Amino acid sequence: MAVAQTVARPGDTMHNANEAAAAITRASDAGVRIVQFPELSLTGYEPGWLTSHLPAGALTLDGPELTVVREACRATGVTAIVGAPTPAGTKSAISAIAVGGNGEILADYRKSRLEEHERRLFVSGTECRTLTVDGWRLAMGICYDASFPEHARAAARSGADAYLCGGAFVQGDSDHRRSVYFPARALENTFYVLFSNFAGSQGPWDFCGRSAVYGPDGRVLAQACAQEAELVVADLDDAVLAETRRGLTMLRDVAPAVARPALSTCVV
Repeated sequence: MAVAQTVARPGDTMHNANEAAAAITRASDAGVRIVQFPELSLTGYEPGWLTSHLPAGALTLDGPELTVVREACRATGVTAIVGAPTPAGTKSAISAIAVGGNGEILADYRKSRLEEHERRLFVSGTECRTLTVDGWRLAMGICYDASFPEHARAAARSGADAYLCGGAFVQGDSDHRRSVYFPARALENTFYVLFSNFAGSQGPWDFCGRSAVYGPDGRVLAQACAQEAELVVADLDDAVLAETRRGLTMLRDVAPAVARPALSTCVV
């Protein structure tokens, strides 16, 4: 699997889509089956552009940007998860859109936890989503979702082997939180975590990069630099996952009163 750390051009959706397609092709050349992109990767996360262009500028699943991504997935057989604002009534949703290796849309997961500044433009989602690709059960999250341990825990208790989370973390305190959240979510749930982030600047935001893949013991398996676009590749090993869960029994030891939530599942 891979995480694609990108340098987006705010509002230049076709450029960003073509960059995503190029990253999908590079991922395929590296033997990757699944590649994860940052939050709002197709539009960028520049607050001025988002405020002035949404909801009219939200991307549709059959629009030209997703068509570029779908064609790249179809040509390579790679499953990609890209980020975009999508229509949601009078506002928009922050979506993670999973495109299968056959070019079909597998899932549109909508960010369920919104930060205060996001609530003016976006509505929250209500469902957890998982995909199954090559037998691996993959839960989807977006940025601020990872600030809530119960979001990842619900996925783990419902059988997820990995947690895929596109983000938009910036330099400073946000970077510190990034460094804490994702290894913690991996360790406490004994599953793999894939985190993808932007690099570079967008308006007032100076993104911190450091996209990474974490093992089920919370250790970093691979990590990007802080300032440049990069594709980070790591193997997910079911034997390592099973061995880690035999030694670290947090999921088995969770209080039984915590109910298992229903998940919407797509099998590839």
